[in-house]
Amino acid sequence: MRILRTIAETRAAVAELRARGCTVGLVATMGALHEGHLSLVRAARSRCDAVIATIFVNPLQFGPNEDFSKYPRTFETDCAMLEREGVDLLFAPEPAEMYPPGTSTVVEVQGLQDRLDGQSRPGHFRGVATVVAKLFHIVGPNQAFFGQKDAAQVANLRRMVRDLNFPLELVVCPIVREPDGLAMSSRNRYLSPEDRRHALALRRALRAVEDRIAAGVRGAAPLIEAGLAVMAAEAGVRVEYFRIVDPDTLEDLPDVSRGALIVVAAWVGPARLIDNVLVESRN
Repeated sequence: MRILRTIAETRAAVAELRARGCTVGLVATMGALHEGHLSLVRAARSRCDAVIATIFVNPLQFGPNEDFSKYPRTFETDCAMLEREGVDLLFAPEPAEMYPPGTSTVVEVQGLQDRLDGQSRPGHFRGVATVVAKLFHIVGPNQAFFGQKDAAQVANLRRMVRDLNFPLELVVCPIVREPDGLAMSSRNRYLSPEDRRHALALRRALRAVEDRIAAGVRGAAPLIEAGLAVMAAEAGVRVEYFRIVDPDTLEDLPDVSRGALIVVAAWVGPARLIDNVLVESRN
């Protein structure tokens, strides 16, 4: 696995792959890798001739009171994991390489960027869209792989790809969970053993809603009420939102009859955690 630090050498390395007729898969990460990230790498490996991963803790997507300086950085361990998974190239730039002095251009997905996580984290999806657009331009992948856990991010990036005519396929891969059901996240390492137990309320709440849908409940209001009741029963969990939305627009839905995305965000100890489940159309 070659580790690349500059845009110029990354473009040159990709050009070599293209000259050999390779299709290219991109897995963009901020490092602190776990099995969820590796599942994206494996999906890319199965569908593309060459896989390029990125590790870049993007300052543009962190708010002034968020955890940019404390975000876990485990570069050597990450490199070993990626190499074992057969990644061909790793692009790991410094912030100044991605955002030279005087940089003033950003990408905004208007409307979508202010919903769900974008409402509580102003500017977050502007930062995500900007850095991902830059990575798409630098790498020019045939396919780019993202996880369903970040459902609001997926919606923003799908819209960006459509609106800006990026010539690639955005592939969304299933959530990877711990054996106890907790969605894998780099921020899980912030949790104490007690916090970890409290955090399972997110998955239990989503399951409670799924059970009620299976029993015939379709209205969003009683379903949300059921999920919030589970969350309220767990000490140490502060709910930020529990919503039932359209997976493409992130707008609230009155019921789940035509399919829906059930999403939750909550603070558990020092960590802000998110989870979701997609519901198929129900008659």
